[in-house]
Parts: sequence; structure tokens; C-alpha cells
Amino acid sequence: MTVSTPVSDPSAPARPNWHFMLRHPAHLIALGFGSGLSPRAPGTAGTLWAWLVFVLLQPWMNDTRWLLLLLAAAPLGWWACSVTARNLRVLDPGSIVWDEVLAFWLLLWLVAPSGWLAQLAAFALFRFFDAVKLGPVAWADQLFHGVDPRTDRRAWTKAGLGIMLDDLVAAACAAVPIVVWRVA
Repeated sequence: MTVSTPVSDPSAPARPNWHFMLRHPAHLIALGFGSGLSPRAPGTAGTLWAWLVFVLLQPWMNDTRWLLLLLAAAPLGWWACSVTARNLRVLDPGSIVWDEVLAFWLLLWLVAPSGWLAQLAAFALFRFFDAVKLGPVAWADQLFHGVDPRTDRRAWTKAGLGIMLDDLVAAACAAVPIVVWRVA
């Protein structure tokens, strides 16, 4: 009697773990340096990680430095999200959280200077818009979900852009009530 070892399906989605994350620098970035590996609510874990890093960097940053960091983090994140999505074989994996990191840094920078209450409001509003996906966030989220990697050679690049875009729109939506609250 011959026992055969099952061969895994090469088109089946990969499971992100520490080994996967450390295999490529893009994975490390896209998975939020491990925050995206959270078994529950990886997007929230990524946003909390972004908040912590923002607070830790804040003493050394000014508007110019934040702007340069955000401008560098956007194309770097697009690349990292595209590579990681392709290697996971999923167009928008929940474990990719660089989109939350970039978007929340942008939101915190836009509402700065702000105290803990405003930052907490930014966190709650951003997570709400990102999770519920109302209006423009839903549009941005669905924009590239229809790409087919089997027929579109740029599908993974489009997927990376789609991963990033809906969170940037969620950050913009979250900024509106905060700005109105601060002006009123």
C-alpha cells in the first residue's frame, strides 16, 4: 500500500505567519511589522501600532518631516502591499495593514496638534469608516476587487493600489467631523 502526501494547491491562498513575514521586506512592511498577524481585528491592531509609532516619533518630527515620511511611505506601501497580496494570492488580505498605518499617520498629522481626546476620536472615526465602508470608502474598496490575476498582468499592482486607496478615503472621511468639531 502506497501512502501519498497531499500536495498543496499552488493557487490556494497562503497563510500569513511570522515565517512568511520575515521572508521578504515587502511582507514585513505590508504586515505592519507583525501587527497584521493579530488573530483578531488585524486592521485595528495595525491602527494601534501606527498610533504608537506616531506618538513615539512625534518629538522628532515637524510638518516637513511628516510630509516626507508620508510621501515616502505611500509608494513604498503600494509596492509592499502589491508584493504581499501576490505572494498570499489574495487581492485584499486582512493581514495587510500598511494601508491602515499610512492612512492613520496621515489622519493624525492632519489633526495635529491634538491631545489624546482628539487622537482617540480620530482612531474611533477612522476604524468606523474603514470597517463600515460607507459611501466613498465603499467605492474605493470595490474599485479594484474585480481584477483577475489570470487575465490582467497588472492585477497585483492594481490590488496594491486598491488596498491603500480605501483606507486613505476612510482617513479623509474621518478628518471631516474632527475638523468641524475643532472649528466649532
